[in-house]
Amino acid sequence: MSENECMIEASLDDVFAVLTDGWSYAGWVVGASRVRDVDAEWPQPGFSIHHSVGTWPLLLDDTTTVEEYVPLMFLRLRVRAWPTGEGRVEFEATEKDGGCHLVMRERAVKGPAALVPQVVIDPALSLRNTETLRRLRLMVEGRRT
Repeated sequence: MSENECMIEASLDDVFAVLTDGWSYAGWVVGASRVRDVDAEWPQPGFSIHHSVGTWPLLLDDTTTVEEYVPLMFLRLRVRAWPTGEGRVEFEATEKDGGCHLVMRERAVKGPAALVPQVVIDPALSLRNTETLRRLRLMVEGRRT
């Protein structure tokens, strides 16, 4: 499982305001190019963001569904990006030094990507998720100013 972490100079409320805003998803998730719809009940378990992955003209429409949500602490998502497969992404937040320490974990769970050995896929996921957390941090901190 790939694991990345970052410090965000913002409160847990500020961080989760972005994490749970389905319409902001394409602004900070590397690979997501647009959000087509967000279920009204998002981020409750079982509800989804309907997004597209890739760049025009090679866009794939898919979904990200909440598996578990503990407000201001934890968010687990089931991310679909077929034909590559499905992944599970977790965000775990703790308050630290007046800010938010955020840990992001990701692993492939279904489809072709799940067949790739972790030792091969983890470096690519780590690079992508470093950028994802950087974008998230900039978005959260930018909303505060």
